[in-house]
Amino acid sequence: MPRSVSILVAILIPLAGSAQLVDDFNPPRSNCCLAGAAQTLANQLLDWNQLGRYHADNEKLKSQSDPQRVVFMGDSITDGWKLADYFPNKPYVNRGISGQTTPQMLVRMYEDVINLKPAAMIVLAGTNDIARNTGPETIEMLEENLMAMTELAHGHGIKVILCSVTPVSDYAPRKMTDGRPPSDILKLNTWMKDYAAKSHETYADYFSALVDAKGMLKEDVSRDGLHPNEKGYELMAPVAVAAIQSALSK
Repeated sequence: MPRSVSILVAILIPLAGSAQLVDDFNPPRSNCCLAGAAQTLANQLLDWNQLGRYHADNEKLKSQSDPQRVVFMGDSITDGWKLADYFPNKPYVNRGISGQTTPQMLVRMYEDVINLKPAAMIVLAGTNDIARNTGPETIEMLEENLMAMTELAHGHGIKVILCSVTPVSDYAPRKMTDGRPPSDILKLNTWMKDYAAKSHETYADYFSALVDAKGMLKEDVSRDGLHPNEKGYELMAPVAVAAIQSALSK
């Protein structure tokens, strides 16, 4: 018997032994558009950090310099923030991408931040790392990613504002604390505040503006216990303004 055939037989025998016929054929419902879903997944794998998301806009901005430009780097909380509504007539650029973690943002630093030559970068990141969106991380790995982003920006004359990870809550049907333990958020925020002070960068404390007496995200500022609603962004905006002014004055 050829070696390839013997390998195939060895694979199939245990499968056959564990197989079981059924009386009622009732498989799980399949996706109606498997080919499209597979292509979408393949596209995502080709651009896993989504450098293509803002590429066209970045090319336009490169030729439009502004000494007061500020890039907001982050995940879905930044992505969903309509900056023009809260900071009218300000040259603020949104570079948030929903679901992203710090290793993905780190790879985006040149394309989405440094090449735009902003005066400052305000980065809100870490909640998806805690939730393991791109796999498990140690707290040290997360901290090192934030340090690397800070050092890259600083090395190109860009002021850095590190934002505290926002609180989560269990007031909505889905309990957000299961995937984002408040203890991990507090641990990261404590480190971030200390690191910002030691590295002479600016710390923006969104957490204190959004937390309630129970240590949870205020119930009326979020639709799901994680993402701010309009009222939530209204509380965050003055924190961002103060931090940006502080950073640019240094």
